[in-house]
Amino acid sequence: MDESSPRFLEIFFEIFESLPRQGPGNLASARKALRLCKNLPETPEILDLGCGTGSQALQLVELTQGSILAVDIHAPSIEKLNQKLTQLGLMERIRSQVGDMRELALAESSFDLIWSEGAFYNIGIQQALSISAGLLRKGGYLVFSDAVWCKANLPDAVKAIFESDYPAMGSVADLVALIERSPFELLDHFPLPPEAWWDDFYTPMERLVEESRGKYANDPEALAILEQVALEPAAHRINSDYYNYEFFMTRLSK
Repeated sequence: MDESSPRFLEIFFEIFESLPRQGPGNLASARKALRLCKNLPETPEILDLGCGTGSQALQLVELTQGSILAVDIHAPSIEKLNQKLTQLGLMERIRSQVGDMRELALAESSFDLIWSEGAFYNIGIQQALSISAGLLRKGGYLVFSDAVWCKANLPDAVKAIFESDYPAMGSVADLVALIERSPFELLDHFPLPPEAWWDDFYTPMERLVEESRGKYANDPEALAILEQVALEPAAHRINSDYYNYEFFMTRLSK
């Protein structure tokens, strides 16, 4: 089924935007990553790139005293985030904006921390590093996670999992090499634990898919789309040894 078709995207986003978060990650991993950002100002200016419906931004509110600008290219995600911010009374701490990471109309050297979980693949890590370097103050931090291969000689079935969405996906060593050639100093990196995939991402995804099967019981096209969405967590359950998400903590040094 064509994943770019309007019907597929409609049902995919119906599931995807209802999840607690739009990709692997959790509060414990965010806290661990932030511990490496030792010299942040007391009230840092933070930019969350590829924020989705805001789970990372809400965690950053909990973990810092900073002001956060949350940016995502998908307008409905920003609308959902704004609804959350209104309900939680956080409009003064978090601002949101629809925007393309490639074309951000933001002042240079205006942030102390740039945060991005699982979103930089959309523009490529090298371009993301370059854009981030221009937006950070000297000595500012860039923290991001990205999908990586954990083994060589991958089976074709495993390669196919990311082939269409992320053909340039590499290993941890590949990303470390890119960082070392950039204006950033690599402080540390670590893999996400299994619960960061399941607790707030794949487990609720499987539950929502199952609930939606009842909703669309008389709609064969929708049921076929739901089967396709369900393949992702099922594939991860079998093949998780081959790939993971890695958190990278870096600091602008040049």
